Amino acid sequence: MSTLSVVATPIGNLEDITLRALRVLRECDLVVAEDTRRTRALLSAHGIRRPLAALPAFDEARRVPALVARLDTGETLALCSDGGTPAVSDPGSHLVRAARAAGHQVVPVPGPSAITAALSASGLDAGGFCFLGFLPRTPGKLNRLLEAALAGGRTLAFLESPLRLARTLRLTADLLGDREVVVARELTKVHETFHVGTAGELARQFSASPPRGECTVLVGAA
Repeated sequence: MSTLSVVATPIGNLEDITLRALRVLRECDLVVAEDTRRTRALLSAHGIRRPLAALPAFDEARRVPALVARLDTGETLALCSDGGTPAVSDPGSHLVRAARAAGHQVVPVPGPSAITAALSASGLDAGGFCFLGFLPRTPGKLNRLLEAALAGGRTLAFLESPLRLARTLRLTADLLGDREVVVARELTKVHETFHVGTAGELARQFSASPPRGECTVLVGAA
């Protein structure tokens, strides 16, 4: 039995990596990365030289058997995404499932997460929350998902592209009404900002001044 380590990596600030994660990355036989260019930069910043293999979302299923075969030979693998925790709205779940099915040990190496970082600094109730990942793009599916999630009465959290953020907030403004919405942008980076308002207010703000960088969106409970 070999080991696949699921390693959380910084979402922006390269200092946000645990001592355990650095040790695992130094000691593994192969680092499996969503984008080898991003992960190579992280490894280089910490003086780590290990072989890399790409596991992009669009080709994950096809590449998994070859990686499991390497586990079968006794190699240890460390799985990384471009930032945050692999397999949580990022590639990796296919590999994790296949590794477990083949009898290998899968070990989480926890660390940075955009969702928990945003919640911790938002001021919203984070005693219980509903994470929706990336929202559907079509208005009908988007509103049906949000309606069902809002019925649970908890804070909602989702991820959105800066290119679609204003549109998503505009489409959901009537449904969300006067609920408090927090948009956390560029978390842990130099230009980290938190924007607070209703969905309608923030839709107008971001329409007039489109955001840059990755966005985490929180919606307060009623």
